[in-house]
Amino acid sequence: MLHRYRGLLFTLCRRYSRRGLDVDDLMQEASVALWRDSGRLLSLGTGPQQAALAWKIGRNAMIDAVRRLSPTEELPEGFDQMAEDTSLVDELYAQVSLLDEPDRTLVSLQLQGYSYDEIAEKSGLTVKNVSVRLVRAKEKLRKHFI
Repeated sequence: MLHRYRGLLFTLCRRYSRRGLDVDDLMQEASVALWRDSGRLLSLGTGPQQAALAWKIGRNAMIDAVRRLSPTEELPEGFDQMAEDTSLVDELYAQVSLLDEPDRTLVSLQLQGYSYDEIAEKSGLTVKNVSVRLVRAKEKLRKHFI
């Protein structure tokens, strides 16, 4: 199974290695995570569901590794005062509320941190349709802010 998803894991590792971590370290973290969840993966049989779960497990392992292994930075002085200025965030949410219903829901879900796959699952749309709708909605929002 690790051999089958090696390419998928390597692609994810390359994406997350841009944050200063070594690809080999990330590959090892993802491989260990797949090995730990091998029971769940094998119960799905080979196919798109197994590949999607392998991708999700690998991605989550890399996110955890990035959080655990990345150096932290000191917050600048006066950070709390900067956090109080939420005018741009408020304006963004005001503009999101003006979007048509399907777009408003999709953008809101993405702002909450959901991935395209999770948004597709929640909305009943395909991942491609979610992607297209979000690109168009973001373009509408971008026109307002530029």
